[in-house]
Amino acid sequence: MSTVSQTLPPISSSRVTALLRDYAELTKLRVTTLVVLTVWCGYYFACLKSGISSVSWGCLHALLGVGMVSGGTAALNEVIECEIDAKMRRTARRPLPAGRMSLFHGTLVGLLLTFGGAFYLGAALDVLTGWLSLLTSIVYLAGYTPLKRVSPVCTTIGAIPGAMPAILGWTAVRGRIEWEALVLFAILFLWQFPHFFSIAWLYREDYARGGIRMLPVVENDGRATARRILLYSIALIPMSLAPGFLGMAGRTYIAGAVLLGAGLLYVGARLTTLRQPVTAAQSKQRARQLLQASVLYLPLLFALMMTNSLSS
Repeated sequence: MSTVSQTLPPISSSRVTALLRDYAELTKLRVTTLVVLTVWCGYYFACLKSGISSVSWGCLHALLGVGMVSGGTAALNEVIECEIDAKMRRTARRPLPAGRMSLFHGTLVGLLLTFGGAFYLGAALDVLTGWLSLLTSIVYLAGYTPLKRVSPVCTTIGAIPGAMPAILGWTAVRGRIEWEALVLFAILFLWQFPHFFSIAWLYREDYARGGIRMLPVVENDGRATARRILLYSIALIPMSLAPGFLGMAGRTYIAGAVLLGAGLLYVGARLTTLRQPVTAAQSKQRARQLLQASVLYLPLLFALMMTNSLSS
């Protein structure tokens, strides 16, 4: 026994910590956490409609399964975009382009999580949720990821899988897609445009180095991006009120949704009416403010919707 222990190299706590940090970055843990919270929202409202408790093993299965698929998809995305990530400052230190993890390792993790998560959902919950989760991953990897280097339409395509988690949470309970799930999908879909346009505006030069052809990168003056930020922010306000009219939430939610939507629109308008070059320092500052506002908007909206649900 002592001979075996002497031949095995010791594993330091710092090495384990570094590996866990790399896995968190490979699977985009912060994004995956937001995905899981969105799944929880869809699951919660589906339980309310079914008259059952949302605190159950089924909820755990849904959160874990979709979290696995999301993390695996993120890992496969980083494998596909390894060379692109190496060209951009904000992604060059990720584990794959930095050489801390091999492409084989990243691919294996991605495949195991993606297919394992989809199978888990199908086995533990229902087949529809499992297949929808896998289809979401395929659209993201086969549609959005390659289109990022081709056309600004990538944002629209990418917004489809980005809005699917709420539907997955819903189908995990109901076994079918219904109007309430589609409303949650629409809110997520519209929200992504001011969110991702602000990111692309803020990191325009970095995206250009990586050959990412999002709208703020391919246009010089930012006018088309500005119009879309305003358009989608305006459209988000009435869509965010739909849960109140479908009986998912009460008047407090409706009032809060109006205030949150108006706040997001105001921050977006401050960027779009600045009339300075996309590369100007003040323009970048306001793009960062829009990004921060969009990050706050979504969890606040869903938290208000859930706490003010009519059946809570």
